[in-house]
Amino acid sequence: MPYDDVAWEKSDTTFDTWKKQLYDADTLREIGQLIAQHRGGVPEELYAPIRGAFNVCLRMRFRDGGSALIRFPCPGVVMFPEEKVRAEVAVMRYIKHHTSIPVPFVLHYGMTDESPRGLGPFIIMEYVEHAHDLVDVLNTPGLGLQDRPVLDPNISEERLEFVYSQMADILLQLSKCAFPRIGSLVETDDDDDDDDDRWTITKRPLTLNMNELVQLGNFPRARLPSGTFSTSSTYYSALADMHLEHLSTQHNDAIESADDCRSKYIARQLFRKLASQSRLSGEHDLEAGPFRLFCDDLRPANVLVNAEFQIVAVLDWEFTYAAPVEFTYSPPWWLLLEMPEYWTRGLEDWATTYERRLGTFLRVLEEREREGREKDERERGISGDSQMLLSTPRKSWAFDGVFWNWLDRKFFGDENDGGGFMGRLKLLGREEREGMEVFVQRKLEEAKERILVGWEGDGVM
Repeated sequence: MPYDDVAWEKSDTTFDTWKKQLYDADTLREIGQLIAQHRGGVPEELYAPIRGAFNVCLRMRFRDGGSALIRFPCPGVVMFPEEKVRAEVAVMRYIKHHTSIPVPFVLHYGMTDESPRGLGPFIIMEYVEHAHDLVDVLNTPGLGLQDRPVLDPNISEERLEFVYSQMADILLQLSKCAFPRIGSLVETDDDDDDDDDRWTITKRPLTLNMNELVQLGNFPRARLPSGTFSTSSTYYSALADMHLEHLSTQHNDAIESADDCRSKYIARQLFRKLASQSRLSGEHDLEAGPFRLFCDDLRPANVLVNAEFQIVAVLDWEFTYAAPVEFTYSPPWWLLLEMPEYWTRGLEDWATTYERRLGTFLRVLEEREREGREKDERERGISGDSQMLLSTPRKSWAFDGVFWNWLDRKFFGDENDGGGFMGRLKLLGREEREGMEVFVQRKLEEAKERILVGWEGDGVM
């Protein structure tokens, strides 16, 4: 399902307006003073801002040879900036305290009211010296900065095993971080608290998909999940409701035709049915937890390495939360660098290519695993198919291709009387069947006008 281009244009306009304010000389001077205040030392140079996918970073070098970095969420791109910053700092401190995963040291963080010229919430952290990120190490030679990265098909097995082995160690450590509910971490202000009490799950799971739904789909904020979850099945049901709500509320570019709308409607109703029947939870004995730490944005571009390709820092822990165990135990999508929905040769070819690299990853994963429970759980069914299946609840934009290519066949079989997606209509309940044509006609009417709908309760969080 394409993004809403009108919403995307609004996102770009918001960021461009903010960027002009950022480059004001007085604003940059205040930013430098703020970094120096919390880092200490004599500053020498403030580098030009660098934009990533979700943040703008400014590095300041100090006379003692060290550097610090301040990072602002991009307005117009990050829809819940203060919620994002609080959750990310809590996760970074938790990971530093409970694992050996290298993360930058957080010097200070603050909300919009503390930022220079009201630029927005921020994190100040130590800058980690590095030679590359892992995309540089794994990418196909000859691809430019404007090209989407793709794993080098001729990469040596030795290099691949070395990189995969380090990433496997990170995933294994995250899989041991257990929590009683699904949601985002919150750190208490009391440093004297015991470790078990210092971090709690009391906020909703803030996900990458939720952010993109609001940014690029004009999804009503008030209809996103607002709390934590005690079981995997209730969380899957909430995700299923979001998929249908997304189709219903995205005003522009949501459908191409009446049949396209019917196909999307039927897929989402069937997914809701699977969720309501608790058929999406792969580990039923772990239905009520413990839940494991999962990062939506953990990928090679966010992993820094030295000249010997050894990991020195893992960045960008936004959109990290305690999730159903199968999220953490599913094979990572980034083994090929490229997401399946963007693979130029199609989903089937992605899965075939992925299976080959998955064999390498599983081999090094087993070498890094210690004997224990996490290995037994992980071995229950790990494959390229499981990655595709787990991407369906997490990714609204890739939903339809993955559902019809994988989930439909897995749960409803190959027999369909030659009816295509309409052959599945009989699997819906009476209310869903009778409501389809009214839904289709509404979406066709909406497609005739290109506006952004204002939703009640859509204040900035």
